[in-house]
Amino acid sequence: MAPSTHTVTNQPPPLVGHDVFTSDRALAEAVERHLAPELLPEAREELTALGVATGSEQVREWGERANANPPRLRTHDRYGHRIDEVEFDPAWHRLLGRSVGAGLTNAWGRPGGHVRRAAGFLVASQAEAGHGCPLSMTHAAVPALRAEPELAEVWEPAALSSVYERELRPVAEKSGVLLGMAMTEKQGGSDVRTNTTEARPLASDGEYVLTGHKWFCSAPMSDGFLVLAQAPEGLTCFLVPRVLADGSRNAFALQRLKDKLGNRSNASAEVEFDGTTWARRVGEEGHGLRTVMGAVAATRLDCVLGSAALMRQAVTRAVHHCAHRRAFGGLLVDKPLMRNVLADLALESEAATVLGMRLAAAYDAGTERERALLRIAVPAAKYWVTKRCTPLVAEALECLGGNGYVEESGMPRLLRESPVNSVWEGSGNVQALDVVRALRTEPAALDALLREVGAARGADHRLDRAIRELLGELADLDGVEARARRLAERLALVLQGALLVRWAPPEVADAFCAARLGGDGGGAFGTLPHTLDLRSLVDRARVET
Repeated sequence: MAPSTHTVTNQPPPLVGHDVFTSDRALAEAVERHLAPELLPEAREELTALGVATGSEQVREWGERANANPPRLRTHDRYGHRIDEVEFDPAWHRLLGRSVGAGLTNAWGRPGGHVRRAAGFLVASQAEAGHGCPLSMTHAAVPALRAEPELAEVWEPAALSSVYERELRPVAEKSGVLLGMAMTEKQGGSDVRTNTTEARPLASDGEYVLTGHKWFCSAPMSDGFLVLAQAPEGLTCFLVPRVLADGSRNAFALQRLKDKLGNRSNASAEVEFDGTTWARRVGEEGHGLRTVMGAVAATRLDCVLGSAALMRQAVTRAVHHCAHRRAFGGLLVDKPLMRNVLADLALESEAATVLGMRLAAAYDAGTERERALLRIAVPAAKYWVTKRCTPLVAEALECLGGNGYVEESGMPRLLRESPVNSVWEGSGNVQALDVVRALRTEPAALDALLREVGAARGADHRLDRAIRELLGELADLDGVEARARRLAERLALVLQGALLVRWAPPEVADAFCAARLGGDGGGAFGTLPHTLDLRSLVDRARVET
């Protein structure tokens, strides 16, 4: 019999056994809003099944195991043969198999595919964010591969497949493949124009051998990689398969795995190309950046969605804890100041979700105007949403007090993960300067943005004022580089405000316009005006188990 001092009281029940998709009202409403009616029944069924699985005890354990047992590099087998393989915990493969099977690498091959995939990506990432990397890379590689139709004919069907096959074999022998990317080098980072990896053409048209070193190689156990290298005509995109058509291994020497702050279930590697590494050109020589820009934009949107998933998971845990924890004579969730904190966190989470899903819908629409909107809105959203993730997760952790600082709560894992999407695919300055580049070189992008926010004009005076102030900022681009972050932030906030005014419940839109656009909020979370309907915001974010 346990000693009486070990009687456990006043602790929340485990947060398991719920549907991660359906319980997220902002996400479920976005799917309803952006999908055609004839697609909704099937999409709801798929996303609900994924949501139930993600909220289950089993998948939660998979996520914990994959994170606790990070991948290991095996450069040689027991006989001394070079193999350059990465070993993962079985839980990693189970997570990947479930997510590939749920269609999370297939946005380009079915109607409404981007909205459906974005919602699924946001749900599945809450089990363990690390396994989202190969899903994202595979999804994003498709538009780049289409620059070379012969390659796309072979690789695209396997990339869009719902079959996960972990074994390395020639692509012609596989029902499904994963794709990674190896773009940056240690001397240049985001400035890929300074890459020194060389590509020497072979006799057969489109075939090359590579010599060089990549500082970051994402998802190194993938079946193929998009790589940038210097060809005779300049920077060019290549596809480097791990296994050649004859079944032999390509020269792809993994030097080491990165020891990262978070994202520990996922492997990131340094890779060496030794002068015999075979590659197939993708697109024209010298047009490497143009070829990969579609892939870059797609992965940037996934950074937005990944941050939205981390935010949602952090808010869910914070609200769940406070709804069951008693202190100072009542439930924490009923204390006015704690309610303010939770409502503010929920507001930030919903704004991120609504923006990410709107951009996914723009991909599905595929019109010139929607493509122009993506050109400016994706870097702005990537800049702002990923920047907001870390302070939100830190505040959500604090809602659990000392319990949140303990690994068993799961909150430290979320906190370590939270900066990654701000760093990957171009950090904050790169995104802000890309917004400025779009303003200067693509008038259609600004026009599409103004049309998007203009659809909400007249509904809230604070939003109207923020739009006018943004127009004032845009009217004078002198010295804009030094204020590019300020401009990207304002642009993203105005866009979020316009979307919430149009689509969110009145109490959500009112709170956002007051605190984020009207100046009636502080620098920390929990500083919303006390006159707002804070209880409704918290109730909307709550999960019932």
